[in-house]
Amino acid sequence: MNLVKIFRLTLAAALLTAGTLVATSAQAQAPLKIGYTDVQYVLAQMPESKQIESDLKAYNTQLEAQLKSKYAEYQSKGEQYQKGEATMTDVVKADKQKELQSLQQSIQEFQRSAEQSLQQKQQTLLKPALDKLQKNIDAVADENGFTYVFNSDTGGSPLLLHAPESGNISDLVLKKMGITPGAAAPVKSGPASPVSTPAPAAGKTKTKTK
Repeated sequence: MNLVKIFRLTLAAALLTAGTLVATSAQAQAPLKIGYTDVQYVLAQMPESKQIESDLKAYNTQLEAQLKSKYAEYQSKGEQYQKGEATMTDVVKADKQKELQSLQQSIQEFQRSAEQSLQQKQQTLLKPALDKLQKNIDAVADENGFTYVFNSDTGGSPLLLHAPESGNISDLVLKKMGITPGAAAPVKSGPASPVSTPAPAAGKTKTKTK
């Protein structure tokens, strides 16, 4: 499994509802002031990100172990079938083939459910970090008089196409959380790849939230 891909999906899931909008009643009558932040840039520097990555890796390892166990069973029975096929009656042969097909389907279904399970795990692990980030974006926006804050994330389709650097509140958000801004580059989003063991072919012994 490619851990980078997993973490990319984790960060991609953190786009805080297509550009975070922040407004308060006190700002309603104030001059319009627009700011922006790169969500991935901020998340990549939060200490929680390392723990999330570690937990996802451990969870994915569990899924891979289960898949490999299923695959080993399928492969073992497939080899037994091939060795004894010549001496089997048609009834026994048909029964063994049906068993192998059932195991193959079980492996394929497990792969699908494993991917969904990993995505759910990502969302669960990510929620506290997202809530913390949202709270600090709100606080920075209020303290600095920003009526709206957009997400300038460069992965995918950013909502902000042009803006002065003076409107970038990313480092202010990091400082608000007690994090010294670094040079960490935003992690591009990408698809998750929870389990890499290929599914066997039939009849063969192969597998914003706020």
